[in-house]
Amino acid sequence: METQLNQTQSPSFRPRALALLLACPAASVLAQSNVAVYGVLDSGIAYTTNTNAAGAGVTKIPTLTGSLPSRLGFRGTEDLGDGLQAIFTLETGLGVDTGNMGQNRLFGRQASVGLKGSYGQIALGRQVNMTFLATQKADVMGPNLFSISSIDLYLPNARSDNSIFYFGRFRNVSVGATYSLGRDSSAAGGPAGTNCAGEVAGNAKACRQVTGLLAYETEPYGVSASYDIMYGNAGAAGGLTSADNSDKRVTLNGYVKLGEARLGAGVIERSTRAATGLQQSDLYYCGISYPLQPLLTLDAQLARKDQKGSDADATLLVARLTYHLSKRTATYASLGRMQNSGASAIALDAGGTVGAGKTQNGLSLGLRHFF
Repeated sequence: METQLNQTQSPSFRPRALALLLACPAASVLAQSNVAVYGVLDSGIAYTTNTNAAGAGVTKIPTLTGSLPSRLGFRGTEDLGDGLQAIFTLETGLGVDTGNMGQNRLFGRQASVGLKGSYGQIALGRQVNMTFLATQKADVMGPNLFSISSIDLYLPNARSDNSIFYFGRFRNVSVGATYSLGRDSSAAGGPAGTNCAGEVAGNAKACRQVTGLLAYETEPYGVSASYDIMYGNAGAAGGLTSADNSDKRVTLNGYVKLGEARLGAGVIERSTRAATGLQQSDLYYCGISYPLQPLLTLDAQLARKDQKGSDADATLLVARLTYHLSKRTATYASLGRMQNSGASAIALDAGGTVGAGKTQNGLSLGLRHFF
């Protein structure tokens, strides 16, 4: 009877014991790790004039951004003891208009793993670089559909593949740097797919990128400076078809709070040594962010691109009203104007088109939700 009883109990006992054994490691991992799922969904409708040489306008639902680019992300930490943490980030861009992924990759916004401690953090992978971080507080419009991102499409796409990343904040001083062995593995085209995978035997300079940052920031004011140089290789976009070709940006940015208003300004100096020759430009911007009411914020920005040795300049003026329906949800309206001169053909909306030398006006209405 005892043997028979054990045999009849065994089939049910074994799955339960196995489930308990499998659950123990999982519970241990959950106790030590913290993983957050987060994201932004931002979409709207935009109308712009003079989208071609004939002066035709267009109404569309933008793909790249509204007030912020849409995204889905996973961020995790594990406590390793003595103040040291393991960290990771996986973040993909989304086109709410079509449901497509952004940046031509599964995790095109970020994919990195690293360590974080009192000395700062170091990580490996595809990551934002120091140009991206340098303008975050001074640029009041950020990656809005109408913003300085339209003048320099690299700014919201300042990320590097195959990069070693360091960032440290010591009281009010921040320092950071990235070094990429191959800055962009995608050949899909556009600012997020410039076809420079690098890591070429016998050509250590091919597709390398170096960025650096130094900043002093407090609550009422701050200033930051960054340096960014990327090299090319055969087949790379933007005329950087040799490792001897380069695209360099140096930025100086600052912000100050005056009462409830925050003012931000900066200059971005760019020098491109491409197969087509040397091109140099300065991009100046200044803006203000002011809460008209507790739930209503006005942002405005004026920017000017000066193309050296040419009359192909451009001037941007944009204003945005944002009404916060809750802590996570907001609706907004943007008005913008891009005045092109000479042969300049910079579109008001990021990723859009405009007739050469034409002034373009635009209106954007949208809804944004954080989760």
